[in-house]
Amino acid sequence: MSKATSYDQDFLLWTQQQAEYLKKGYWAELDVEHLVEELEALGRSEQKELGSYLQVLLMHLLKCQYQPERRTKSWDITLSNCRDQIQDCLEDTPSLQRFLQDPVWIQKYYRRACRDAAKETQKFVENFPAECPFIIEQILDPSFLA
Repeated sequence: MSKATSYDQDFLLWTQQQAEYLKKGYWAELDVEHLVEELEALGRSEQKELGSYLQVLLMHLLKCQYQPERRTKSWDITLSNCRDQIQDCLEDTPSLQRFLQDPVWIQKYYRRACRDAAKETQKFVENFPAECPFIIEQILDPSFLA
């Protein structure tokens, strides 16, 4: 067995070594502290990915609702792609569904979507509702605002 590479020296090599130690059952060689840290970060990353797609989807729903005359095929493609990506996230990680049922979590990404929609539509943020006007079923429904 080769000398262990430090987490801080070469992250990729460290991950490969840790995987190898796990496969071979070299429990004493595992860098448990950093493995736990990375697993927790991986979970947060999945949540942030879902939030990112939700934010873009909400922004486009707002743009479609508040500037329907400027709607383009590009907007429609973005709506479809975001919904598909959200569906993929939920299929890959079903426990993410709980975030889509959390009004506080939704509101966080809705506020960001309002900020971005205001910039793109050249409207004031105050032109958009303070609370998300869409329920999750509408947000994810491909026929909503189609």
